[in-house]
Amino acid sequence: MDYEIRKEKIYNGETLAYRYKKGGEKTLLLIHGNMTSSKHWDLLMDVFDNEYTVYAVDMRGFGESTYINTFNSLSELSEDINDLCRILKLRDLVVIGWSTGGGVAMELAAAHPEKVKRLILMESVGTKGYPILRKNEKGQPVSGEYLVTKEEIASDPVQVLPILNAYASENKEMLKAVWNAVIYNNNKPEDDKYDEYCDDMLTQKNLVDIDYSLVHFNISSEFNGIKEGTGAAGRIKCPVLILWGKNDLVVPEYMALDIKKDIGYNAKLIYLENSGHSPIIDNIEQLLEKIYDFI
Repeated sequence: MDYEIRKEKIYNGETLAYRYKKGGEKTLLLIHGNMTSSKHWDLLMDVFDNEYTVYAVDMRGFGESTYINTFNSLSELSEDINDLCRILKLRDLVVIGWSTGGGVAMELAAAHPEKVKRLILMESVGTKGYPILRKNEKGQPVSGEYLVTKEEIASDPVQVLPILNAYASENKEMLKAVWNAVIYNNNKPEDDKYDEYCDDMLTQKNLVDIDYSLVHFNISSEFNGIKEGTGAAGRIKCPVLILWGKNDLVVPEYMALDIKKDIGYNAKLIYLENSGHSPIIDNIEQLLEKIYDFI
């Protein structure tokens, strides 16, 4: 692999780590999702067009980045990345946001349009966030009953607490079971690579902050059941490509459709065949084809 890991201290005292691969004058910025870090972009970085210099950031509390300050919103994470871009003098970027990273990327594009030239949202959280529902005594979600506080979210017996426990006990087999069920449900990485990814998952220090931020994320112009939207999606004016795998078990199709509706005319939705929440593992050739056609 011909990239290196670098670090920069940003305005709020945090230090953001990022993977850097030198290429041409065009610049690609990669923003990872929940339970991952820039490590999970490695296969894409290995093969991406050498006309692009590539930066893949570890968001606050992931990978090798610090976690000095807790946070309550994806916009705080986008401001971290904006300051990193200021320090590195990055602008006119092609940005790819994956899953939770898609929400962070949308916030960045809405607030700092001079930074983002083109935006690609890969299996992204929708514009109305990612709710966590209260569970009944059988562990089934109760429609319309949302978990709102960090205390409620941390105690969720199905989506959150098992991951917190797996992190605390460094139970990589449990993490693999979760990923096999809902993320690597089409294809799986090679064994050595999978072990590396699980080691990387254990570096996450901010799970409850992230889940809380996703629950409260709403950049639509509507009420999402928890809060009114900020309307920020409508302020994204760069060309936007939305990629949604037809076998995605994490992000439902309606979230991709919400993104297209709320961003508007400049957003295009493309469906990925035989692909779930991890197109890099499921079919990287198809993924690259769609990205290159767009950029």
